[in-house]
Amino acid sequence: MLTDQEGKKMFYPHVSVDCVLLGIDNEELCVLLVERKNAGTGKTEYKLPGSLIYEAEDLDVAAYRVLADTVGLKRVALKQFRAFGSPARTSNKEDVLWLERASNMEIDRIVTVAYLALCKVRKARPDKKYGAVQWTPVSKLPGLPFDHREIIGEAIKEIRKWTEVEPSIIFNYLPALFTALQLRRTYEIIYNKEFDVRNFHKKMNALPFIVPTDDLEKGVAHRSARYYRFDKVKYNQLRSKLNKT
Repeated sequence: MLTDQEGKKMFYPHVSVDCVLLGIDNEELCVLLVERKNAGTGKTEYKLPGSLIYEAEDLDVAAYRVLADTVGLKRVALKQFRAFGSPARTSNKEDVLWLERASNMEIDRIVTVAYLALCKVRKARPDKKYGAVQWTPVSKLPGLPFDHREIIGEAIKEIRKWTEVEPSIIFNYLPALFTALQLRRTYEIIYNKEFDVRNFHKKMNALPFIVPTDDLEKGVAHRSARYYRFDKVKYNQLRSKLNKT
């Protein structure tokens, strides 16, 4: 039997993790992609941050290792949302060749467990030992290896469900003080649709954990908007009451 130390040094060739980091840049929903070199042509391509897991490694630990190693993120709310196990995942020989060279292992069929996070764009910084990363609009994805395009599509569906069940992740993404417009535009970009301004403000003002402040925008040509803040204590109290009903 392998010791933990020995196991951590050996990849398990049948299970991987892939991380979908979604963020908003230039008014578009974007996904973080990392650079890889095509095994056959040497051409630069992009993929989701991911890795085979180590023999003695927990899945969650592997996902956080990927984020820490590739983009320097250590504190982010990751959610495991789905496994992808189609035999066709490894049907592209170039993808398999690239992974075999990267892992020094023979690769056959791989099941990947996908993780999701909503991330501030400026927080992701590549580690020097890895290639470049880029935020790419989900509407303008390049050719991607394996089934990464499908994984991204499912992640977008999942983030919409997640924000309905756990809206606090939206406020973790926003600045400490935000305007009603910033909040509404964040929802509109994630859901890819427009919300009625009046109805949105009415619903927002009915939520006790969205607290108006005395601070107003400064240096703007239009009428200064009020800033709001997210009250985590009130949010948790409300959730606690709902869970008891």
